Amino acid sequence: MMFQRTAMIAGNWKMNPRHSDAEALVKTIAQGIEGLEGVDVLVAPPFTHLALVREAIGSARIFLGGQNMHWEMSGAFTGEISGRMLQEATCTHVILGHSERRILFNETSETVDLKVRAATFLGLIPIVCVGETLEEREAGQTFEVIRAQLDASFHNFKADQLMRPSTILAYEPVWAIGTGRTATPAQAQEVHRFIREWIENTFNTGTAAQVRILYGGSVKPENIADLMSEPDIDGALVGGASLKGDSFVQIIRYGKA
Repeated sequence: MMFQRTAMIAGNWKMNPRHSDAEALVKTIAQGIEGLEGVDVLVAPPFTHLALVREAIGSARIFLGGQNMHWEMSGAFTGEISGRMLQEATCTHVILGHSERRILFNETSETVDLKVRAATFLGLIPIVCVGETLEEREAGQTFEVIRAQLDASFHNFKADQLMRPSTILAYEPVWAIGTGRTATPAQAQEVHRFIREWIENTFNTGTAAQVRILYGGSVKPENIADLMSEPDIDGALVGGASLKGDSFVQIIRYGKA
C-alpha cells in the first residue's frame, strides 16, 4: 500500500505585506478554507507580523512558520532570530535555505545544515529548500547540484542516519521563482522523484514514503492542479500568489475546483 501524504500549501510572504494588510489577508484565507479537509495550510509572514498573524488565525487550521532563523539559541547576533523566539511566537515550522537566502545573502548548505539541526532539536519542522539556477539546468547539472545541496544541507541527519518523517523539502528551480516561468509538471516531477530516491538511498524507504516534497516557483491557481497530479509533488511553497487572499485560497482548494 502506498503511504498517503497530506498535501501542504505554504505561503511565503517574503518582505511583504504591510502590517495593516496582514490581518485582512489571514482572515480571507481562514474564511476561504473553512471546512476544508485533507490539506495542511501554512503562512510564513515577516518576523514583525508574527504576533498579529497568530491572533488573526484564531482557531483556523493554519500553521505559522518563520522565514529563517539562526542556529544558535541566543547571543550576540544582531538582526537575527532564534528558533526559540519562533517557538515563543507559536511557529511550528521554519523555511530554511530558500534560494533568496542562498543567493542574495550568501547562505551555504553548511549553515543550512546547522539551522536544520537546531530547528529539529527544538521540535520546529524545517522546510528545507533546494534548487538549481538556469545556467546549471542548461549545463545539464540539475541532479548534481541538487544532490550536493541535499548532502550538505542534511549532513547532520546523514551522520545520525536519521531524518524525521515530519521534515519537509521544497524544490525551487531558481529560474522559475518570480519569473513567471514554471517548471512543467513533468520537469518538476523528475526532480521530486530524484529527491525522494535520494531520501530512500540515504535513509530508508519508510522515511522516503512519508517526507513531503513541495514545489516552489511561480505557482498559480492555473497550474496547481497539474502540478499536484504528479505522484511525488506533495504541495507548494507559494510566493507572490500567497499575498492575494483569493488566489491563495484557489491554490489551496485546487482539488475542489
